[in-house]
Amino acid sequence: MPLPDSPTLVLIAEDEPQIARILAGYLERDGYRTASAFDGRQALAQHLALSPDLLLLDVQMPLCDGWEVLAQVRRRGDTPVIMLTARDQDADKLAALRVGADDYIVKPFNPAEVVARVAAVLRRSRGRPAAPVAGILRCGAVEIDQESYAASVVRHGAGTALNLTLTEFRLLAHLMRTPRRVCSRLELLEACLPEGNTLERTVDSHVSKLRKKLEEAGVANMPASLRGVGYRLESES
Repeated sequence: MPLPDSPTLVLIAEDEPQIARILAGYLERDGYRTASAFDGRQALAQHLALSPDLLLLDVQMPLCDGWEVLAQVRRRGDTPVIMLTARDQDADKLAALRVGADDYIVKPFNPAEVVARVAAVLRRSRGRPAAPVAGILRCGAVEIDQESYAASVVRHGAGTALNLTLTEFRLLAHLMRTPRRVCSRLELLEACLPEGNTLERTVDSHVSKLRKKLEEAGVANMPASLRGVGYRLESES
């Protein structure tokens, strides 16, 4: 929850007034300040005038859609942005993240979940290191590009693309940032599956699918499981 002496401002860019009012009500109940914009141009003007701490941005906005608003906001700075959309496809989620969104929520949604996701994104953004995490990460034959959300296995100069879901990519990237450190299920859950109330055991399922795709590409023993502890990324022996 925001500190009472410095209330966090959330700009809600949503062209459906009822949805905007509901979101504002839930956010204000948790101590946030809110402002609303009902089309893309208004959202950009409000963003410039108010410098919000976070932007909730609907994709289907009149006058200027959410993609263009996001692109312009990113040119201005690093305001955290959560996209709101009716499209529930990994390709759309990846597109949003490639353009620069911090999170992606599919309609219809539970407003209480939106508030929880706002808090999670704000925690992550305020805890970001000074150096950006974007760039190329490598571990053994595995290589990922954090800016383009692309993953591949590279051998003898040739790359084989990995067809990962958004969650699988997030897990792989998180593990690759500190490949020798063991990450607990809870850590992976909070960092890579911020979509709401999810069981820690769900991480096992996603890691299992990720491991299978890596094995099919010729990479064994990644990620490695430490029973009762968590996962660590290890190069194949």
